[in-house]
Amino acid sequence: MNLGDKLILLIITGLLYTSSFLVKGDGTDLWKQSHNLEYQGEYAKAAAMIEPLLNQGKNREYALLRYAWLAYQQRNYNDSVRYYKQALEINPASIDARLGLSLPLLAQSHWKKAETYLRQITALSPWNYMAHIRLFVCEEGLRQWQQLATHAEAFSRLYPSDTTALVYLARAKDKLGDKAAANAVYQQILMRMPEHIEALNYIRTFQNSQTIYHLQNS
Repeated sequence: MNLGDKLILLIITGLLYTSSFLVKGDGTDLWKQSHNLEYQGEYAKAAAMIEPLLNQGKNREYALLRYAWLAYQQRNYNDSVRYYKQALEINPASIDARLGLSLPLLAQSHWKKAETYLRQITALSPWNYMAHIRLFVCEEGLRQWQQLATHAEAFSRLYPSDTTALVYLARAKDKLGDKAAANAVYQQILMRMPEHIEALNYIRTFQNSQTIYHLQNS
């Protein structure tokens, strides 16, 4: 074997060793590369990096969660649901998997299916912040305005500085026909977020309607 052949053999051996380490070891380099690709918006490539880890090792649950998340980022919603469910089968107590499942379901307007998983979370963790925020989305999608108003109001008592819950409360009040109450809630939103576009627009419209009403009845 000449020197050139020896060099080629060494290169091939080194590549095989590196590949074996990446897949059969702890996968550290694969995770790092996957995260770097995600930060660059290369979701498909990021998913491809961890695909070899989906069916092996102690990190399989996390690999499935991450793969499902990257599928969601690519709008591959059915794939996302499938991999989140596989992660949930591995760990039936997982709140992460249930929260993850809600994302592709909400994206497809599957309000009731998403609600099912979110209610499972609140059964495990009664005031889990993210579960309740996504339940607001479900209730709005299902046009359950009274339920949404009651829910958002109760949530706001526990998270009084939170703006998102107040937005859903204001929307519910508006849909229930209580414009004055909705306006008052939007005023509360501006206290917390002075440049909130939705609140500013609603208050402006409300004030204009009040001015017109008074002019017509003066």
